[in-house]
Amino acid sequence: MPTETRPKVRVTAVSVSDRKGVKKKNIAAGFLIEDFGLQNDAHAGKWHRQVSLLAAESIEKIRRKGLDVSPGDFAENITTEGIELWRLPIGARLRIGADCLVEVTQIGKECHSQCAIFHQVGDCVMPKEGIFVRVLKGGWVKPGDTIEHQAQCMQSEDKDGDNCRDIP
Repeated sequence: MPTETRPKVRVTAVSVSDRKGVKKKNIAAGFLIEDFGLQNDAHAGKWHRQVSLLAAESIEKIRRKGLDVSPGDFAENITTEGIELWRLPIGARLRIGADCLVEVTQIGKECHSQCAIFHQVGDCVMPKEGIFVRVLKGGWVKPGDTIEHQAQCMQSEDKDGDNCRDIP
């Protein structure tokens, strides 16, 4: 009997910037700080949008419209592959790599002044398909790290995700 194989869900890029409103620079690895965000990133802090994620598949949508864009160009911290991030519910948890656990706090964002990408192609994916998370458990994150979707925690304050069931 054939078994269905799911695409590998993984990190494809980690990106930081030292100020807001600019593209982020890809780095070899980044350190997620518990209840703060990505070390050395301007968007980190004690708030609900500590780290931003965007799928490589979303970036590809803009590439197909003729714009040369890359991971970090939408100011996302972590670029992913194999998961439709915008479909995750608020409160969903993602285990990234061996150590990190994050919780979805916001899907999309309001774009107050349309970015340069919007003006060039008439569309931008971050406001609709990007997500924001808070860091429940910190650690190193790098391209190639796997991402596991976890949910339905037994306790709302389960910091390590030990009481969460994996979603098939």
